[in-house]
Amino acid sequence: MSDVTDEDPGHVLDDPLRTKGTSFTLEERHALGVLGLLPHAVTTQDEQVARSWGEVRRQATDLDRYIYLRALQDRNERLFYAVLAADVPTALPLVYTPTVAEGCRRFSEIWRRPRGLYLSYPEREHLREALRNRRQREVDVIVVTDGQRILGIGDQGVGGMGIPVGKLSLYTLIGGIDPARTLPILLDVGTDNATLLDDPLYLGWRHRRIDDDAYFAFVDAFVAAVQEELPDVLLQWEDFATPHAHPILERYRDRLLTFNDDIQGTAAVALGALRGATEVAGVPLRDQQVVMLGAGSAGIGVMEMVRQAMVDQGLSAEEARARCWVVDVRGLLTTDRDDLSDAQRAFARDPGDVAGWGVTGLPSLADVVDHVEVGVLLGLSTAQGAFTESIVRTMAGRVDRPIVFPLSNPTDNAEARPADLDEWTDGRALIATGSPFAPLHRDDGADVPVAQCNNVYIFPAVGLAVTAARATRVTDAMMRAAAGALGAASPALSDPRAPLLPSWADVRDVADDIALAVARQAVADGVAPQASDDDLRAAIGRTRWEPAYGPG
Repeated sequence: MSDVTDEDPGHVLDDPLRTKGTSFTLEERHALGVLGLLPHAVTTQDEQVARSWGEVRRQATDLDRYIYLRALQDRNERLFYAVLAADVPTALPLVYTPTVAEGCRRFSEIWRRPRGLYLSYPEREHLREALRNRRQREVDVIVVTDGQRILGIGDQGVGGMGIPVGKLSLYTLIGGIDPARTLPILLDVGTDNATLLDDPLYLGWRHRRIDDDAYFAFVDAFVAAVQEELPDVLLQWEDFATPHAHPILERYRDRLLTFNDDIQGTAAVALGALRGATEVAGVPLRDQQVVMLGAGSAGIGVMEMVRQAMVDQGLSAEEARARCWVVDVRGLLTTDRDDLSDAQRAFARDPGDVAGWGVTGLPSLADVVDHVEVGVLLGLSTAQGAFTESIVRTMAGRVDRPIVFPLSNPTDNAEARPADLDEWTDGRALIATGSPFAPLHRDDGADVPVAQCNNVYIFPAVGLAVTAARATRVTDAMMRAAAGALGAASPALSDPRAPLLPSWADVRDVADDIALAVARQAVADGVAPQASDDDLRAAIGRTRWEPAYGPG
């Protein structure tokens, strides 16, 4: 099958032809050529992909590349996914982190065509009607945000729509979910970003964010509308602020097929990377002292999954919790603080645990590292440079293979740069980051890639698994199964000098293994119909959508 794209604005095809997605059989080409509606030249899909990548490379900035690729998605979705699939490592940072952050910041400025569904608070009485107006009739996956805590850049209002659009692109690229069965949604409940409220181009509701009572009532009405219209859909919550993220997850997780990627997906990918790291370090997770800088929904989510994994390895719940330390902007979480949520309080330390440290006020991260033999240091704080040379050298002086994961994104918010961590630990640190960084250069001339704990390893596979297995819930055990399968694919397990996570070139293949593990766990947890591994593999294969133009 051949294809033609409309890259030249001087050769715009009429709308009747666009109903084919600008994709035609050779017979159709001949007929259209006779009518003078197509150029004479016939180009193959590979040629189309090569031409598109050439255009990507000619763009001046990554934001320009992001805009070009989104425009290509609007014009020819199959070609868009064929382009991404041809070079996944290059495509990922362009269509998602870190470039998507700038795309969200400038969303109203660069907006060209509508994509997704915007549900505005002033129209709260018509949510079900709005859902019925969706272009996608049958939907497998919804990604929804309210735009309040976008990556590490904060409240972007309706600009947050860039996140559901980007996430669902990766559900298709990595997880094989049919793009025609995905739906990005933005809950427009206002914005507290003064710059946006003053911007004449801002596309959202010009209003401060509504109070919590109105907010939770609106979310409840949204969920009710989804349950009525799309009762079997997977609903993923994305980039909600900490005061809302945990309550929303806890309220709905046992009522519908849902999960929060910032809480559970981030935790699963971090735990997957920790499996390879702890094996290389020669110290099981259950025997590590783990410190998290950052007590937001993502940080607490990671620590909760770490605690559960320690219990899986034989510790009691209290023994596992005693090995977990969480520090926020004020200092160590302690039980005498009155500013903690219930989720944060689960990791608060008794003040007596640190009474002998001689510290005035709440212990800082440096204090914890000074007084605890920390083997694992994690960061989800968005505090650039918080893992200082002094802190890292202190840690490295007490353990042979320090495990350091600066997981904040975008790149400018990372707690440390991998090259610095490598230098400060004499090459002994086991590193994974939240954003892409250049490989580490060794004295022997070798370049060692730095593992990126990107949730793209997890959420597309979860979507594939629950769709194929016909699951009705997403359980904690299913997310730990995803982490275990990812950890089992760690290149570091066979080569201690290799990265802790698979290369992006392999991520689509790894997704199938993760999906099988998640689907198997769904069956074991009783939230999916009974099925053998062979049945599940076959279902995963049938579910996968590929960006091919068809036979011929």
